[in-house]
Amino acid sequence: MEFVNTIQLRGVVGRADIGSYNGNRVCNFSVVTEYATRDREGNSVVEPTWFNASFWETGGVVKPEMDKIQKGSWVEVTGRLRIRKYTSIDSVERVALDVFARTVTVIERDDASMQPQRDF
Repeated sequence: MEFVNTIQLRGVVGRADIGSYNGNRVCNFSVVTEYATRDREGNSVVEPTWFNASFWETGGVVKPEMDKIQKGSWVEVTGRLRIRKYTSIDSVERVALDVFARTVTVIERDDASMQPQRDF
């Protein structure tokens, strides 16, 4: 039996930077997802979760989607998840969710599937 580490996200890009490393282009971006439910009093509660993602052009394979990733755009990301703990400058322990993207699809704004998940 083999191990599986796959994550699929649909959310909004918070920041996006394209750079290069060792001759390969990379797009580092953040994605926020939302999960909405109701609390005990019946009030709606929206829980945002932020992910850091990296999307690489390797082996000379050009990925045109990379240039479409911009702040505010909706994306669907599939990749591998890594959770890392670190201590910030102000000595607070934090957790980061990193996604090494295999595929990124920029979703057009008129797509009906862009609605956040709601459990109420």
